[in-house]
Amino acid sequence: MIGIRDLEFAYTDSDFRLRIAELSVAPATTTAFIGPSGSGKTTLLNLIAGILLPDSGTVETNGTVVTDLSERQRRAFRVKGVGLVFQEFELLEYLTVLDNILLPYRINSALRLEPAVRDRAAALAERVGIADKLNRLPRRLSQGERQRIAVCRAVLTDPPLLLTDEPTGNLDPVNREKVLDILFDYVHESGTTLVSVTHDHEILERFAEVVDFRSFHAFGPSE
Repeated sequence: MIGIRDLEFAYTDSDFRLRIAELSVAPATTTAFIGPSGSGKTTLLNLIAGILLPDSGTVETNGTVVTDLSERQRRAFRVKGVGLVFQEFELLEYLTVLDNILLPYRINSALRLEPAVRDRAAALAERVGIADKLNRLPRRLSQGERQRIAVCRAVLTDPPLLLTDEPTGNLDPVNREKVLDILFDYVHESGTTLVSVTHDHEILERFAEVVDFRSFHAFGPSE
């Protein structure tokens, strides 16, 4: 699913450097990225998704060499093939909860917004406890509720890859389990690959693999 070789990345006007000689993530597995802040965990998620490009090396995701794609091709690749849960959620404040969940279908003509998709969006919202808020705007919601919207949006398109950045960071224990259940149930039902950045070591037992970024050559601020 994910293959990284001889990767080097640096931010402009920063001392940060990330170097990874080799990293592989098998299909249909669950992997957690752990390590201190600034070690490059979020940076690597962005490289895997093609949001960032490395200075050298290759990133292959789901059979596609992301580093060979143009910016437009990488955007299309993400919309169709990657479910993303950002640390900042990336919700559109002028759209309702439901329309934020349905957003991938509104920005990509290759995805058809059919009644079954709306039903699935509502069912996902029900599972994470926000079904009564589908007509509200995000600014009227708590951080935890906003996070649950982002998770619903990420799995709605049935992507072969889920990349989540601190998916349980703003959640109380009950809602943390609801979100984890959605992610892991989806992985087990669909054969999706899940890669999560987390500082929450209490959830690591749910992952099949854990990658500690202290094993990579990285220094300087990145996250």
